[in-house]
Amino acid sequence: MNRSVTSVVCKVALAGAFLLPGIVQAGQQLPTPDNTKVNQRDRNSHEPTADQGRNNLSDREVMRQIRRDVVKDKSLSTYGHNIKIISQHGKVTLKGPVHSEDEKSTIDQYARQVAGAGNVTDELTVKTQN
Repeated sequence: MNRSVTSVVCKVALAGAFLLPGIVQAGQQLPTPDNTKVNQRDRNSHEPTADQGRNNLSDREVMRQIRRDVVKDKSLSTYGHNIKIISQHGKVTLKGPVHSEDEKSTIDQYARQVAGAGNVTDELTVKTQN
């Protein structure tokens, strides 16, 4: 009988350990992310989006080379690594937030090295600190 009591106590303790963080978090009001303005911009049919990247070999290769250079650069933030790179008929569009002007410039430079200076549209935005 002593073993069954110990077993029940352990199960209750484990259940409490797993449920407690959820209960504590439920009591806190967490800010909800709001990217409504960005999403509205991307709904414009004239704005290129990532799913509109061409599936031809040359555009895929351009996007792959730029992405490789961006991801390989460990000095860039997670934001920088996750920007959108869209290539359509050799023209590249960069979109998304980055942490600084330096980061924006670095990513733009990678794209221009691959696609050429006249073939890059830089729509990267510097994320402001809240």
